[in-house]
Amino acid sequence: MMYGWDGSWGAGAWIAMGLMMLLFWGGLAAVVIVLLRGGHSGGRNNYGPPGDDAERILNERFARGEIDETEFTARRAALRRRP
Repeated sequence: MMYGWDGSWGAGAWIAMGLMMLLFWGGLAAVVIVLLRGGHSGGRNNYGPPGDDAERILNERFARGEIDETEFTARRAALRRRP
């Protein structure tokens, strides 16, 4: 015999169990969403100043030979001058 076990739980126990299940699965879903969305920032890192992307593109264009040294120097100076 199980001490005090008669096979029936009160309505409060069922409600508490349902709420705990919702809390568990909702928390698990939130963790998955945060992990999936948090790791991707649209291909950009948000740690450096905004001019870093522009300078990176300028450096790539110069490396590919799309612009010459004079244009590269002028554009880099313009990027560094802006507020």
